[in-house]
Amino acid sequence: MDHVGALARWLADEAPHDTVNGLFAGFCEEVVRSGAPVWRASLGLEVLHPEVSGWQHVWTSESLSMHEADRATAATSPSYINSPTRIVDEAGEPFRRRLEAPCPDLPLLEELRLAGGTDYVMYPLPFLDRTRTAVISFATRDPQGFDLTALDRLERAARLLSPYLERHVLRRIAVDLLDTYVGPRTGQRIIEGRVDRGGVEMIEAAIWFADLRGFTLLSEQSPIPAVLTHLNAWFGIIGEVVEAHGGEVLKFIGDAVLAIFPTSVERDRMAACRKALAAAQEFCRRSEDENILRRASGSPPLEHGLALHVGEVAYGNVGASHRLDFTVIGPAVNRASRLLDLAKRLNRPVIVSHALAREVDQPLVDLGRYRLRDVEKPQPVFTLHQTDS
Repeated sequence: MDHVGALARWLADEAPHDTVNGLFAGFCEEVVRSGAPVWRASLGLEVLHPEVSGWQHVWTSESLSMHEADRATAATSPSYINSPTRIVDEAGEPFRRRLEAPCPDLPLLEELRLAGGTDYVMYPLPFLDRTRTAVISFATRDPQGFDLTALDRLERAARLLSPYLERHVLRRIAVDLLDTYVGPRTGQRIIEGRVDRGGVEMIEAAIWFADLRGFTLLSEQSPIPAVLTHLNAWFGIIGEVVEAHGGEVLKFIGDAVLAIFPTSVERDRMAACRKALAAAQEFCRRSEDENILRRASGSPPLEHGLALHVGEVAYGNVGASHRLDFTVIGPAVNRASRLLDLAKRLNRPVIVSHALAREVDQPLVDLGRYRLRDVEKPQPVFTLHQTDS
């Protein structure tokens, strides 16, 4: 069997497809086994994530490494600007250079030359989506470099590998986008196929409903960039705190945030409530620390209202036939919203419902009974001690 046919059969029947690392390492070993004089291979794949630009995998016969690039600096970093990857991205064509002379314009190639490299080639991978980086490179220490037969073999090998890699990239993009926009728990449910409109499951959860006070006035008086900076700083604290305590942010609604702390499989209501309360306490401390810095710099403080409640909610899809929202609905969510209104009326940073307060063993301040809109009877409500909020 010819080398290309053997590699195609290996990819279809024997290759480890669970991870990119495993697939790439096995592929490189097969290429070397076929007779190509490859000393080092590198794989660059761009993904779509708010913090991660992409992956770089580097293989040699002695090692395999992978690192993720920071999205904020990837496109402007010297390691990208002065690299073969940028050249291939811009030209859309293979790049080759014999490493016979110093390469001051491309530091990576000079590093490979000093390590004994004699030839280098990079190919763009023929992904269906050509808008993001997808490249593979090979280097050799063979004194003669890559001959035309080896180059043809490597290019064909790259084309065979390409669709298998694109599957990994597309799945990673799908998972990352769902995690980013709806949260990991919800994203997993969507990936599993729960996309029927009206399809919900009843779950029990502690509900975390917060909003930013003074946002309308801030929006009227400040330029949009300043407003976005202010809002993102506040949302950033909430996201970190909620996730650290096992909760999930479901949605940002203007200047408000809805998060849940689902009960476990054993429906441990008390544990979920304790997590929500602990998150609220840390959020208050983090907000105050942030406000000390903001006041010192002349920036407006981040004032908030936060309501905590617990109850059964319908968790699933609502919306139009072609535009769905995965959220929670039900009386418990409505009551949390009314408690948030009460927090504003009482000028309290945190309001805790009686249902949640009785599930925690931490003493709270009893504020008495108050009427909530559309709730028949006055409800007992609580707040944190001043030292906790």
